[in-house]
Amino acid sequence: MRFRHPDGSTVHLAYCTNVHPAETLDGVLAQLRDHCEPVRRRMGRDRLGIGLWLAQDAAATLAADPAALRGLRDALDRRGLEVVTLNGFPYEGFGAEEVKYRVYRPDWGDPQRLEYTTALARILTVLLPDDVTEGSISTLPLAWRTTPDIRPALDALRRLGERLDAVAELTGRTVRVAVEPEPGCVVETTGDALAPLTAIGHPRLGVCVDTCHLATSFEDPDTALDALTAAGVPVVKAQLSAALHAEHPHLPEVREALAAFAEPRFLHQTRTLTAAGLRGTDDLDEAVTGDALPDGAPWRAHFHVPLHAAPAPPLTSTLPVLKSALARLAGGPHPLTRHLEVETYTWQALPPELRPRTRDRLVDGIAAELTLARDLLTDLGLKELP
Repeated sequence: MRFRHPDGSTVHLAYCTNVHPAETLDGVLAQLRDHCEPVRRRMGRDRLGIGLWLAQDAAATLAADPAALRGLRDALDRRGLEVVTLNGFPYEGFGAEEVKYRVYRPDWGDPQRLEYTTALARILTVLLPDDVTEGSISTLPLAWRTTPDIRPALDALRRLGERLDAVAELTGRTVRVAVEPEPGCVVETTGDALAPLTAIGHPRLGVCVDTCHLATSFEDPDTALDALTAAGVPVVKAQLSAALHAEHPHLPEVREALAAFAEPRFLHQTRTLTAAGLRGTDDLDEAVTGDALPDGAPWRAHFHVPLHAAPAPPLTSTLPVLKSALARLAGGPHPLTRHLEVETYTWQALPPELRPRTRDRLVDGIAAELTLARDLLTDLGLKELP
């Protein structure tokens, strides 16, 4: 979906396809047919943006076979879909029964991560619509926090910047890569991103602001975005998402409600803000089953809940943080980023009674999230384009 900002620029809104992950090119083509095109039709639009996730297997096929890449572009055009952004965070296996810590491997210290991201950049220059000259890729925040030495990761990002320059010179199209802060990682917050990105200092490298991660770490959107702007670190992309919020985690009924969201597939880092600073656990079950986390202040969990459907009381979501961040990202005199992506990949990880039971119900849910995001943008003065 495209929007005209009051300054005349175009802002793109997509939804991320990691919600129905596919490991192979055939799987990607099937998801376009079975999910993405039905969402577009449900929205009543001739064109819909998707933030495409390409696993390593699919990316390798596309990078090695120009005909296959042209075929994917043709399939997008035929189904009324367009791609200006890729999710390059998961490398492979995002549809596995247990993802957890595996999503952070390979990290940026591993040469495989650089090769994969370079391939994505080259692929994206072909997938971009004819009238769009700039694409974006979100990527993991260097590594999990226990990585002993991040210098190889920083060196790899420097080499990536050089490769992105070469891609632009060769194709005439710019691809920018966005480090996505996430709880538990070397770059947990937007503040943590400042030092490495300013040290590298490459204009095609910046930050992906994920509003679920921002909220989970109790970051104030205005403070975070002011700091990025002051440091000259660009917001390449923003992911519109909401976290779980528990106002009174000391209450047994709140613990019980939170426990329903603890599940074996994804990691749900949980945080609370105390007078001594941010405290947290790596997963939600660690928080709810013991005293690992102080419970005298609200908890937030890294669980991407549907934007349009907050959990039932006594829980809620951090949608207010999303709204506050979006007002700064898109509501000012100029947008801080032109690439927005709804990223609720946890539909099938929700408590059983909340999961969509059919493909049509999932389509309904994704369309409802996009409708909410669309309405937020038009309320900020942006005009929806055909």
